[in-house]
Amino acid sequence: MTPTSEKKKKVSCSYIHDDIAISILSKLAIKSLKRFTCVSKSWSLLFQNPNFINLFRNNLVSKSHDDDDDDDVCFLFVSYAFMSFFYLVSGERFQNVVNRDPLLPFEDQICRLFRPRIFCSAINGIVCVYNHCDHSEVALWNPVTQEVKVIPPGLVECLSNIHVYGTLCLHGFGYDHVKDDYKLIRHVGYRYIPDIYPRKEDFPMLPNSFWEIYSLRSNSWRKIIVDIPIPHFRCLGSKVYLNGVCHWLAVSDNGTTFVVSFNLTNDVFFTTPIDWHHRSSFRLAVLNGFIAMITRYHATESYTISILGEIGVKESWTRLFDIGPLSYVNDIIAVGKKGNIFLSIENGKIACFDLTTKVIEEIGFKREIHICQIVHYKKNLGPIGGINS
Repeated sequence: MTPTSEKKKKVSCSYIHDDIAISILSKLAIKSLKRFTCVSKSWSLLFQNPNFINLFRNNLVSKSHDDDDDDDVCFLFVSYAFMSFFYLVSGERFQNVVNRDPLLPFEDQICRLFRPRIFCSAINGIVCVYNHCDHSEVALWNPVTQEVKVIPPGLVECLSNIHVYGTLCLHGFGYDHVKDDYKLIRHVGYRYIPDIYPRKEDFPMLPNSFWEIYSLRSNSWRKIIVDIPIPHFRCLGSKVYLNGVCHWLAVSDNGTTFVVSFNLTNDVFFTTPIDWHHRSSFRLAVLNGFIAMITRYHATESYTISILGEIGVKESWTRLFDIGPLSYVNDIIAVGKKGNIFLSIENGKIACFDLTTKVIEEIGFKREIHICQIVHYKKNLGPIGGINS
């Protein structure tokens, strides 16, 4: 064989047809995919290729964890007006409903808890329930066994000045898989009681604000020295947990909007900027193992969903889904398993939007009061963190 023919053979053997390459690349995670964009010009333009985008979206949505079809997997539906109501809902048509009256597990143990809400997401069958008006009232709750673990008071300093009070704000609830421990992260600040001091120069010196972390294993709080940006969103859907990291939305003093990601194992945080759009609002979600940003455009009554490829890298946000306009939709409540989106529609009803088929179907869950939270939940009959209350 001549040298020329040998060279041609090597070239032909190393060549990958575009269709095959696109099929392979569409199955990669965003972070890995971004690294391949420098291989060729066509690969650098993959997200401008409609065929590739469709393949990538379908692969993303079709991915599901092994337990998604487990009989123990259900949803927690939460509604609240003057009181909160919790329902365990399961079944193909959401036909199995078990009422979980919050007064039973909480009234005796957190007597002042008013309109409790679920904080963040359910982890290993455990949910964090808190008083949204007073973040010092927090409990871990197993809705199946009705076990409650009341979280002890934190590290708020005893104030000698009665005209200054402490403020608490939960930012994250998650599981440290390295230390096998459930943790909460909370910010502690201080404020003046209004109308006490007529002149600013009379204001006393406020104590320094700080961050604290609760460990279920030690059943105690500890102060951490970390310069995490303070301003934040306090609306539902602004905080999520994924793989040992708590994420929450924040906005800086200069108006920059970003996601704070806090690692529960090493107390390290990163920030990832996001683009802010006029007359829009944001919520975070977990979409089949990815951090997702859902942006609502109020003027057009439409939504977009972008996923984060790499924490700390703004350019790794990738816009994948455009939804709407949906004039009859009040808001997106939650992202369910297998890429289904729960919507609040007219008359307080709940509908499910399939990201693959783009079909919206009203679900059979009927109640007189509006559903405000939906949490993906896997039943667990064991004690909370192996610790009995």
